[in-house]
Amino acid sequence: MTGSEELAGRFEEHRGRLKAVAYRMLGSLAEAEDAVQETWLKLGRTDPDDIQNLGGWLTTVTGRVCLDLLRSRAARREEPMGDTHDTWDTFVPDPVLRPLSHIDPAEEVLQADSVGLALLVVLENLAPDERLAFVLHDMFAVPFDDIAPIVERG
Repeated sequence: MTGSEELAGRFEEHRGRLKAVAYRMLGSLAEAEDAVQETWLKLGRTDPDDIQNLGGWLTTVTGRVCLDLLRSRAARREEPMGDTHDTWDTFVPDPVLRPLSHIDPAEEVLQADSVGLALLVVLENLAPDERLAFVLHDMFAVPFDDIAPIVERG
C-alpha cells in the first residue's frame, strides 16, 4: 500500500464524523459533502507527517471550511428556501433518511418534534463561529479549549 492509499484510508475512517459536523453546521447534505471534499483536498496539499492528530486536524479544517461557507452565504445574502410569496423565518436543513428503528414510532416522532425544531431555531440564530462552537461542543463533546483556536478566539 502506498503512502497516499494509506492516507486515503485514514481519511475515510473520519469521513462520517466530518460529514456529520459539516451537515450540522450547514444544514445541507450537498454542502456538507463539498466541505468534506474540500478538507480532503487541503489534506492532499499538506505534509501528513506534520499532523500529530489527524482526527483533530480534519475536524478543525472541516469546521473552518464550514465557517467560510456560512460567511459567504451571509456575504451573498442568501435567503432560506421559498418563493417570493412565502415568508420563511427558519432555515430548514435537508432531511436525513434513516432505516426504521426499533423505537416506538409515536415516541420517536414526539422526541424529534420537541428537540428538532428547537435546535434548528437555536442554530439559525447563532453567528457562524458560534454555530461551529455549539455543534462541536454540544454534539461532539469537543472541549472549549480545543474549539477556541478553530474559531480564532482566545
